[in-house]
Amino acid sequence: MKEIRTIVAAWQTIDFQTTRAALATVVRIEGSSYRRAGARMLVLDNGTYLGGISGGCLEGDALRRAQKGIALNRPSVITYDTTRDDDYQIGVGLGCQGIIDVLFTPLQADDPDCPLRILAGLTGIRQPSVVVTVTGTPDPELLGKTYLYTDDVSFEEILPMGEPGPKVLAEIRHAQAERLSRSVVYDDLHLFIEIILPAIHVVAYGGSYDMRTLLRQIRELGWDSTVVLQTARIEKTLVEAATTVLDSKEPDAALIDEYTAVLLMSHDYRTDMLNLQRVLPTCVTYIGMLGPRKRADRLFEALTEAGCPLGEEDLRRIYAPAGLDIGAATPEEIALSILAEIRSHFSRRLGMSLRLRKGSIYG
Repeated sequence: MKEIRTIVAAWQTIDFQTTRAALATVVRIEGSSYRRAGARMLVLDNGTYLGGISGGCLEGDALRRAQKGIALNRPSVITYDTTRDDDYQIGVGLGCQGIIDVLFTPLQADDPDCPLRILAGLTGIRQPSVVVTVTGTPDPELLGKTYLYTDDVSFEEILPMGEPGPKVLAEIRHAQAERLSRSVVYDDLHLFIEIILPAIHVVAYGGSYDMRTLLRQIRELGWDSTVVLQTARIEKTLVEAATTVLDSKEPDAALIDEYTAVLLMSHDYRTDMLNLQRVLPTCVTYIGMLGPRKRADRLFEALTEAGCPLGEEDLRRIYAPAGLDIGAATPEEIALSILAEIRSHFSRRLGMSLRLRKGSIYG
């Protein structure tokens, strides 16, 4: 989401009376690549660009292709084959051994179907969205067109698909269920079905000094953050680093959904207990607690003695101590450990070394 937000913000500042632009989007990958499908790059006619579609190997050629598309005012799809031992093949030095399709789309200021106009409406979503882009078609007017899927009936009205229609709709539902983008081909109709997920939202209860570095790292990741604390004691640096600041006296004010992680960071045993009781009834799937395991066990026992025992489902979503085992010692390293665990949680990964993973690192 960070790249989408950054590119949308830059697009919104373009003066199209003096500047022309194009969008490069990775729409299909076969084999390995540095970036995955959905990576984007905004290119201006003066040669500047924002974002990226590879590790730097393809950007130079992509810049020229985008400028050509701007000049011709015509979308195109270019295939980069990094599997061939051909010195004349762009991207062979990348070493990823993959085939990458990139869609180049000229942007028009008054185009109601501009892909960035559609993406701009998704920067604040809290539920997954589906965007479908035509990447191959005998109709040149349809190439590069992007559509927001809302339901089957509306989608068939805005993009008539003929005979492949039911199969395309089934693929969209599969992508939604798996929360994974995919490219599909039906004869001469090629589509990129993209699942756009909400930004991870971290709700942190507490206002100690170690909160600042955590919030800065969250901002750098492009996630959203809410700090809940006694605002009478808040420091200016916390206000600047957080997306939202709420007073702990306001009941249930923090937005918590299935893409929210909660961190209990008050460093006060009783406060953490009260905040845990506050968030347990919500749908949050990650609750991280700072401090040693003995502290957490003591807290759980106290809740049991108070007649509020934790069930198995509650214990599954409580991460205590929070963070991956990387030997973190400083506030910066501890924040890195916790945020890495949060990312692995929402990616449904184990947080292990990539060298131990079988198959694609993106699969």
